[in-house]
Amino acid sequence: MNMQTSLFEPVNTLAPHNLLNKEGCAHYFDQVFSPANCISLFEELLEGLNWQPDCITMFGKQIITKRQVVWVGDAGCSYTYSGQKKYPQAWTPPLLLIKEKLEKLASWQFNSCLLNLYHNGNEAMGWHSDNEVELNPLAPIASLSLGGERKFAFRHKAEKVSSSILLGNGSVLLMYPPTQAFWQHSLLKTRLPVLPRINLTFRDIR
Repeated sequence: MNMQTSLFEPVNTLAPHNLLNKEGCAHYFDQVFSPANCISLFEELLEGLNWQPDCITMFGKQIITKRQVVWVGDAGCSYTYSGQKKYPQAWTPPLLLIKEKLEKLASWQFNSCLLNLYHNGNEAMGWHSDNEVELNPLAPIASLSLGGERKFAFRHKAEKVSSSILLGNGSVLLMYPPTQAFWQHSLLKTRLPVLPRINLTFRDIR
């Protein structure tokens, strides 16, 4: 398969609707990448990057996660979250192809990407906002899902309002400002059998 050509086949261009009914905006695009491309990309990312368990600070204690992460970006794009500073690995050809496609979809140029590898449904991401000081507050965040389908949820910080969606294989979620200021989001656990999943969140570091 010619990856360079096939990645730039027309995406699903159905007009997205806003998943949030209050401040902020999140658009979901289903099947931005074909199933065949998703398989190839998953395998290349799994084998071609230096995956490491994540270290987070919770209730004052450092916890090593089973979920694995990679931070990729331009030179100098370090990123600090949960008390841990990440230094970027270099872009790989598959990541650059994905980045170019998501930049077209988001109408924004990204200089970094956080990748998470979830091996099963017990590995998840707790409630948080992507509002670290290094992030450009004017930039969207583009999130690509590869592999198993998982439920992603939003909850409003001030009011009892929530929203959720199943993130499918090859789908993209775009979160626009000021979403992070008003909403938290989470990847929920599930007891259902699910395939491993790689999530790529493209960001703009100041």
